Amino acid sequence: MTFGLRPAYAGLLLSMALIGLGVAYEKLWCDPRELLQEPADPQALHRLSRDGVTVEFEARPLAGGELREGAFANIRFKVTDQASGQPLSGMAPGAWIDPAQSAPLEGGNRDQSCKARVALFLKSSIGARPLLDLNSYFLLVLNKDASLTVIDPTVSVGGVTSTLTSIDLPGRPMDWAATRDDKQVFVSVPERGQVAVIDTETFTRVANLEAGELPVRVALQPDQLRLWVGNNSSDPAKGGVTVIDVPSRSTLKSFATGSGHHEIAFSADSRYAFVSNRDGGTLSIIDIPELRLVKTLEVGPHPLSVAYSALSQAVYVADGEAGTVHVIDARSHQLRHVVKAEQGLGPMRFSGDGRYGIVLNTLDNQALVIDASSDTLIHRIAVAAEPYQLTFTKGYAYVRGLASAKVSMINLGSLGEGRTPIVQGFEAGPAAPRQAGDLPLAQGLAVSRDDNSVFVVNPVDNTTYFYAEGMNAPMSGYNNRGHQARATLVVDRSLRELAPGVYGSTVKMPAAGTFDVAFLLNQPQIIHCFSTEVAAAPTPAQRRVAHAEFIGLEQPLAQDSAFTAKVRIVGDDGRPRLGLNDLSLRYFLAPSSMPRNLPLTEVGEGVYQAALALPEPGAWYLHVQSPSLGRTFTEENYTSLRVLPAATATAAQTDLRNVR
Repeated sequence: MTFGLRPAYAGLLLSMALIGLGVAYEKLWCDPRELLQEPADPQALHRLSRDGVTVEFEARPLAGGELREGAFANIRFKVTDQASGQPLSGMAPGAWIDPAQSAPLEGGNRDQSCKARVALFLKSSIGARPLLDLNSYFLLVLNKDASLTVIDPTVSVGGVTSTLTSIDLPGRPMDWAATRDDKQVFVSVPERGQVAVIDTETFTRVANLEAGELPVRVALQPDQLRLWVGNNSSDPAKGGVTVIDVPSRSTLKSFATGSGHHEIAFSADSRYAFVSNRDGGTLSIIDIPELRLVKTLEVGPHPLSVAYSALSQAVYVADGEAGTVHVIDARSHQLRHVVKAEQGLGPMRFSGDGRYGIVLNTLDNQALVIDASSDTLIHRIAVAAEPYQLTFTKGYAYVRGLASAKVSMINLGSLGEGRTPIVQGFEAGPAAPRQAGDLPLAQGLAVSRDDNSVFVVNPVDNTTYFYAEGMNAPMSGYNNRGHQARATLVVDRSLRELAPGVYGSTVKMPAAGTFDVAFLLNQPQIIHCFSTEVAAAPTPAQRRVAHAEFIGLEQPLAQDSAFTAKVRIVGDDGRPRLGLNDLSLRYFLAPSSMPRNLPLTEVGEGVYQAALALPEPGAWYLHVQSPSLGRTFTEENYTSLRVLPAATATAAQTDLRNVR
């Protein structure tokens, strides 16, 4: 069996990116001697050398201390060449965590027992599932109602057990975007003027962010630091984009770029954002580091899509009314070329290498191919009726038709000037998506983690179909019971290459005891079970493992005054808790308005802080949260802060000085 092998060059690109950021490889892993050669450490000496490869294993608690039941832990494997010690990238290992067996299976030794267990895990049968599968993935399904559904594709008994859970939203969703590590998903909710934040570690909604009027399109810039939200307000003063800081989950700025719908693209270096304004017929160019509108260009009467090619370093704006594609240099912001086509142009995207841009013509049922190396239109390809959605795998472009159940597949290897494109297709359900009525902006096509298969939602029969390239039809389907499916995306929980040769994931330890951590490498084939200990969760009497002491909240504050909240986290032994990297502060105006979430940064011995914005007078409640410290910690550690109107606060401060 093969585990969705990642391309070897991905590790090289990641390595180059880390060097460019000035992040030392050793710092990402820590000193190997610290990990492997301290006999006093019960987690140490987790090392295997075999067939020219060395594998080192580490399970480290997210909040420090020992591994505990119910707490989060970082699981890491470092894979290196045994002779040279050089990291081995692109290896795509598999791993599982399961309770250790008291005796080997069928009287064999530990290695034989480990191999037998891995063979069972690979079958994905219900009766032989590990406690934690570090190769798993889930489908997140966007519903017609105010909810998301989580599906586990590896399990299905009559379509019932594949549904893992449901996530409630504050309103009906329209679009979404996931971070590159799949840890967070941002969902736009236009009717509430918000973006909901979904934590995919726990599959819960953790925040609702204010996102301007009618937030529709959401897009993450390449460096993942900011979320851009298109505001489809009919009021030109409110239509444009809202920029949200991802780490602090706070609004940075709003730009009034014009009314109508907005599509958003970015330069590869996250320097510029390109925002189309449908009703204004313009493209707004925004300097991201300075958060400054630098230029507005005329691009046609009705721009419907905008796409960026890293190959040509240009932005392409498709206009549906004029039937043109404006090509704009991403650095000079000058018009480079205009590709002329026909009326009806809509969605446009580029292949992963930036070579081929495909723009869909809904009126003519065509996919037009633009070669970014020459900015010329090289193909007009007949596709599924009324094409409206498009996505890419490494080998194909998938086109979804609004008026057809068929999905068209364009072979990217067959494209090129003077060549004849190869087009295939498959039926994804019994009926055309149009029959389901109103559809969201979110895509009904999602690329699987192995980049050679897709999931396709048919909103009519409420089923998500799985199609693997090379097959004549979808291999399986997942029904969305109790809801109406509209779109899907893949949440990948498998091991990721965090640094050259370092593969890891963050997991929640579900139970106490001794565990086998089964590791599998395909080439060379290595199967080995490491071991780790997980301590029991505290008893009810011990459960208050830490508490928060708020600092400097004795006096009321003035409205809009600069204030930094400080909190000291103290353990049950009276000592400060250090190195808590999942600590956050949720604060809101009583009774429950203007909720915000900020990360707390450690500034001293157990002291953490965050700068708050307090725009309204009243009573503000502050809650300290930490997944690693548990739900009880979150529920018990809160306080209130009184904020006075600016004039009242000034008078009170004057009276206080007079008394003194």
